Amino acid sequence: MKNFFSFLSRTSHKKILCLDGGGVRTIAALVFLKKLETESGKKVSDIFDMFIGTSAGSLNAACFAYGDFSAEKVKRYWSKSYLDKIMKSSFFWDKASLIQARPRYENEGRMDVLNEIFKNSTLDKSKKPFLCYAYDIEKRVHSVFDSFNTPEITFKDAVAASSAAPMYFPSYQMQDKSWMIDGSIVTNNPTLIGYSFAKKILETKNIKILSIGSGQNKKQISGEASTKWGGVGWLRNDIMGMLLDSEIHNNIAEDILKKNYLRINSPLGKVNKFLDDDSEENLERIHLMGMEWWSAYGEKTLDFIEDKSS
Repeated sequence: MKNFFSFLSRTSHKKILCLDGGGVRTIAALVFLKKLETESGKKVSDIFDMFIGTSAGSLNAACFAYGDFSAEKVKRYWSKSYLDKIMKSSFFWDKASLIQARPRYENEGRMDVLNEIFKNSTLDKSKKPFLCYAYDIEKRVHSVFDSFNTPEITFKDAVAASSAAPMYFPSYQMQDKSWMIDGSIVTNNPTLIGYSFAKKILETKNIKILSIGSGQNKKQISGEASTKWGGVGWLRNDIMGMLLDSEIHNNIAEDILKKNYLRINSPLGKVNKFLDDDSEENLERIHLMGMEWWSAYGEKTLDFIEDKSS
């Protein structure tokens, strides 16, 4: 493994793919990456030297790093049949109530899918460097899982921890008995954490990062109405979305990396703000959002990966 990373450090320019969380909305990133593969004639796993993700984005990043999968193959794990397994409703979940006594979904189906993809493979079996992160709720600190510093962690544990979204899935217990929740609690845009990691492991500052979001909820909120909201009111008006908004991290990344950073994202438009709307209508809207991203950023991305933007 050390020889593998030493080889990477000797090459001159490293490209990193960073994928935000966002539940089913992260399908848009895969639609975009599928177009990138088609237009460039290269697989995503060949274009990038390292893969980083948080929450749902950690699953996609892990697939590219671990299995050398095409974007189309990764996208299959977001098909309706797989989503029905992943989002298996908890017996205790009451659809009629906004305040839930238990998580919305069980862990069983999600773990079945992760077992199918990764089996018991550990992070040191990654074909390319991989990183994701979660939040340790007992120690109240973030935890980074990567193929260099935590090689003994399994892919399924790392991804399950990083995507244990509060209210949606139960907290996740690691093999060392620590309890984790979704990495988006730290930040939904993993660029800055990834950049810090990459400089140390790849031993270079000559890094380019393609960062792909999952849409932004830009619906205006009434300031006057908000003065009367308690917990239920804020939940109804997307307080979680506000807390997970990581555009400040995007602004900092742009300031640090300048032309070596390219961000792909847009307002949600007609896409549902909720992370688990897997209705046929919403999935189609997510697909269209990914295609719109390609129309807006495709040529720029092709230049970016070919170093024409340098």
